[in-house]
Amino acid sequence: MKNVNRYIGSAVMALALSLPGLAAAVELVMVEERGCIYCAKFNAEIAPAYPNTPEGVFAPLRRVEVTDIPDGLQIVRPIRFTPTFLLVDENVEMARIEGYPGDTFFWPLFAEFLREHTDFDTLAGSAAPDKGL
Repeated sequence: MKNVNRYIGSAVMALALSLPGLAAAVELVMVEERGCIYCAKFNAEIAPAYPNTPEGVFAPLRRVEVTDIPDGLQIVRPIRFTPTFLLVDENVEMARIEGYPGDTFFWPLFAEFLREHTDFDTLAGSAAPDKGL
């Protein structure tokens, strides 16, 4: 049932984000490097499912080579490890996870990461409702 709810949440978020004016500003930027074994592990274990999850819909994945950080991407400090996952809002770093802890730990760590730094509601699989309405 949990997987069905996750799928429905993803579909609803995808539909909402496809509507004009509701484009996602928050992204997960993965800074990677050729030959990085932990990047390869992430690519095998997480990347295929990521865009189909509520987390992936809320914060789409953008990949960047460590040697080719875009000028417009405002990072707090230099990247020293790959992969480094940057949570960015309109190209400004809000937070980062350095390294890949494996699939067992990635999802709970990332869910907590989103809750701490955005209005993502893990249980609803979307942005938390505005309590001022």
